[in-house]
Amino acid sequence: MHTLPRSLSPPRVLVIGAGVGGLTAAALLAHAGLDVQVLERAATPGGKMRQVECGPRLLDGGPTVLTMRWVFDALFERLGQSLDRHLHLSRCEVLARHAWGPDERLDLSADLALSVAAIAEFSGAAEAQRYRAFCARARQVYETLDRPFMQSSRPTPGSLAWRVLRQQGLPGLRQLLRISPFTTLWRELGRYFHDPRLRQLFGRYATYCGSSPFDAPATLMLVAHVEREAVWQVEGGMHRLAQVLAGCAQAQGVRIRYGCEARRLLLAHGRVSGVALADGEQLPADIVVFNGDAQALSRGLLDEPVRQALGTPARVQPSLSALTWHGEVEAGGFELSHHNVFFGPPQGYRGEFEAIAAGRLPESPTVYVCAQDRSGAARTARGGARRPERLMCLVNAPAEGAQARPLTEPEIARCEAQMWTQLTRAGLRLKLTAPPVLTRPQDFAQMFPGSGGALYGPAAQGWRASFTARPQGRTPVPGLFLAGGSVHPGPGVPMAVLSGQLAAEQILAGLPSTSRSAPALMPGGMSTR
Repeated sequence: MHTLPRSLSPPRVLVIGAGVGGLTAAALLAHAGLDVQVLERAATPGGKMRQVECGPRLLDGGPTVLTMRWVFDALFERLGQSLDRHLHLSRCEVLARHAWGPDERLDLSADLALSVAAIAEFSGAAEAQRYRAFCARARQVYETLDRPFMQSSRPTPGSLAWRVLRQQGLPGLRQLLRISPFTTLWRELGRYFHDPRLRQLFGRYATYCGSSPFDAPATLMLVAHVEREAVWQVEGGMHRLAQVLAGCAQAQGVRIRYGCEARRLLLAHGRVSGVALADGEQLPADIVVFNGDAQALSRGLLDEPVRQALGTPARVQPSLSALTWHGEVEAGGFELSHHNVFFGPPQGYRGEFEAIAAGRLPESPTVYVCAQDRSGAARTARGGARRPERLMCLVNAPAEGAQARPLTEPEIARCEAQMWTQLTRAGLRLKLTAPPVLTRPQDFAQMFPGSGGALYGPAAQGWRASFTARPQGRTPVPGLFLAGGSVHPGPGVPMAVLSGQLAAEQILAGLPSTSRSAPALMPGGMSTR
């Protein structure tokens, strides 16, 4: 491990944004001996992993569960910490509860045998066996792409094949040729599921990446494997993870300034030289990590010279946005789990995404309901009087970039009425204790500048998107790096952590040495096996 000569001052790093990608990069860089400061315009860390106030109660306003736990275990271990020491995690027995009506319900479980049995009862023994085959295929796709794609800098098709060959040999290369990158997820699901409801259920995994299953590549079936491996609830909510990560970064020496808005990136002699704040203060830096939406840079929101220096970005389709309702309710009838999905008729599923692509809200939307006070246990005892509980309802919606105008109040009210109808049709009775807190695409656009309300960065549309839609961590501007869910390797909390890790690795690889005898950050990322 190289060390920085004592006569040299450590490089000064500014991280714009205290999302999990930025916090990860900041913590790792400080651990390696760099001088790191995080600038966050909000009052708390987390970025999209925020909280929503409903009267005296707080609800998760973004991600609601944790997957790929090994990513976080490895990060905390690298920082000399233990995830279990800081967070209490509970593994969900029920991954999600799905409903198409009062008599059509299906639980997917962490236990494969339980899911197979449930699908056999729901849709027949043959469909259950096809589900087993699908799970095996999803696992193969994940294992093929894990290290050479998700945990490495953004590849080209050729470099991806070389990485797979180097890391996995000829068997891995043969698997790479079988992951169906040139067909859509929807078409590939048709090979496994004859029941249109199951095709609809597993097609929904594309929306985890903000995409339509009718456009997204079949490689996104790996999301099904990640979720089946384990889903974890965080005691205190997902925002607690952001708080803990911020605390760990500060323990490494990171300084975090909240209520501090970056207005411009400063350039000198063709490289980044600092950040100008909204109040006029200018902070010098040798390195800047931008943890906002990457589109903010390409749209010139942090100054035109930066946009010009970055060059013309690839044309991308924005990912999905959402309408969300957070509130406190008294629930009855349908027994909720932590994760719940209420589908409309399968024959109308394509129309849902066609409407969104046209800038409209769907007429019969799929509704996701997170019952934040319920566990993911197979059976949850809720005897006695019903107590008010926290609920989030979410409907996919077009981002502002996908339409010429913001959604109108009548359109939103109509969608809300359709949502309540959908839930009632499935047998769920909800009594609101107060008006819910509504968040619209235009609200997300204001919270996350440059995003246009798109919650997942660019959509995964076609096979080329994996190699071109998302920028990599190192930009064409010397000293400027990117981290977060809008860049490689993709959206979601664990992917954002990996993006921060990749940015830190690229920064350290470009330095002559680091100042602490810390474990080396090796190119290619950590192994999840």
